[in-house]
Amino acid sequence: MYPQDLIAAVSEKLKEIDTIEAPKEMMFWKTSWIREYPPVDYENFWYIRAASLLRKLYRKPIGINRLKKVYGGRSPGFVHYNHSASGSGAIIRRILQQLEKAGFVKKTEKSGRELTNAGRSILDKTAAEISRTESKITA
Repeated sequence: MYPQDLIAAVSEKLKEIDTIEAPKEMMFWKTSWIREYPPVDYENFWYIRAASLLRKLYRKPIGINRLKKVYGGRSPGFVHYNHSASGSGAIIRRILQQLEKAGFVKKTEKSGRELTNAGRSILDKTAAEISRTESKITA
């Protein structure tokens, strides 16, 4: 099982939840100041990023600033890698707020946000479903 398989499957499940909904103006937003255009698949981008955030939060609590670094990239115009740019904090913050309303994420005082039992459950169940279907295919 690859991470992209898990993220795709979890994003399909997140589409069914009412509290997680992409803003209408999302089609015009860039994901970072270094990007020239908005995401190509802007209709599914919100759910894919939400599933990716759930996966990032699975191991340990993490804050928005660290997530901005994760979803950032290389600054344009520089040859060396030490010129990095951060991702959009507004997109990350809004998705995490929606995931909190859905009950998948909760705030902690020191370390930012962490998964709840419901968040772990949706990831674990989806991973189990994927592994079961893969074992049927290879058998």
